[in-house]
Amino acid sequence: MAGREVFGKEEMEQVQEVLKTGILFRYGFEKERKGIFKVRQFEQEFAQYTNAGYALGVSSGSAAVKVALEALNLPKGKEIIAPSFTFVATIEAIEEAGFKPVLCEIDETFNISIEDIKNKITKDTVCLAPVHMMGSAARIDKILEIAGENKLKVLEDTCQATGASYRGKKAGTYGDVGCFSFDYVKVMTTGEGGMVITNNKNIYKQAEFYHDHGHPHLSGVGRGEEKRARKGFNFRMNELQGALGLAQLKKLDTIIARQKENKKTIKEELKKIPGMEFRQFADEDGEIATFLTILLPDRDKAEKFKDLLRENGTTPAVYNYWHFIANVEIASGIFPVSQKILERSVTLEIKTIMEQDTLSKIVDSYKKAARAVI
Repeated sequence: MAGREVFGKEEMEQVQEVLKTGILFRYGFEKERKGIFKVRQFEQEFAQYTNAGYALGVSSGSAAVKVALEALNLPKGKEIIAPSFTFVATIEAIEEAGFKPVLCEIDETFNISIEDIKNKITKDTVCLAPVHMMGSAARIDKILEIAGENKLKVLEDTCQATGASYRGKKAGTYGDVGCFSFDYVKVMTTGEGGMVITNNKNIYKQAEFYHDHGHPHLSGVGRGEEKRARKGFNFRMNELQGALGLAQLKKLDTIIARQKENKKTIKEELKKIPGMEFRQFADEDGEIATFLTILLPDRDKAEKFKDLLRENGTTPAVYNYWHFIANVEIASGIFPVSQKILERSVTLEIKTIMEQDTLSKIVDSYKKAARAVI
């Protein structure tokens, strides 16, 4: 599951164009850069890919969530609802932006529970922040209904699902604002980097101002002469990241297609094993096939199953501390439904490039583990 697997001449050529200009900064230096604005171009092409009105490149997926929250201009100290199962950056960004994270249970889609969202809304709730986990969209239509009924903003954390869709529309484009990550273990990568998208011009401008110290980026006015538009900080994407993003974006659909093919090959064989239970999906056609997850009857059997996979040369993915326990430590609370789902799950990372002998080895290791556990 990573754009790093398909690094090649395209990335090198894009980066070399930047290095030849010597301009790594995304703003200004028009004469020296000779018309090369890689971040600007990446933003335009990413907006087109997702069918979003506006896109803003930032320094990381974590920064994308922070910048998006600041751009919404919500009253500080209020509550933002997020799933208990997500990478810790979602929760960190909520706190860093001055809000209180309120966590929800997940369901067997491994995404936020619609019913628990309803349970957690209070008079202090200002925003819902669903996360499209492990490459698959949450039930965003239901989330939007709840948000509308309660006059709440919706921030879609799509950092683990770049390229995913829900009922034919790209994840990240349903809510007020969407956030993406391009770190080194994502489906497309710029090493570090992220993107904020929205169809709301005001939200976009607020994000643009905030991510660059409040600079309004006025045409014909030097950076040193601009008046500050609002408070901000430095979350800019640089030109090398933009260059890599351009090359990787062109490969994204091919990457996803390969992952889907590899996952299908494995899953079709695992379906033949009696008692095999798989992760549920809100829209399986729209997922990007970065992971394959099965569910065992209980934690002990899941742990034994994982041990047997390792013994037979297949390494399961690790989704415990940094995606659940750390969040609970920050926001506090007890989430028995989520914990039970997670502790009885076994997850396999699906790579972009998987030879037939690798696929066969994985299937064989699952069959051996299943014979001993299920």
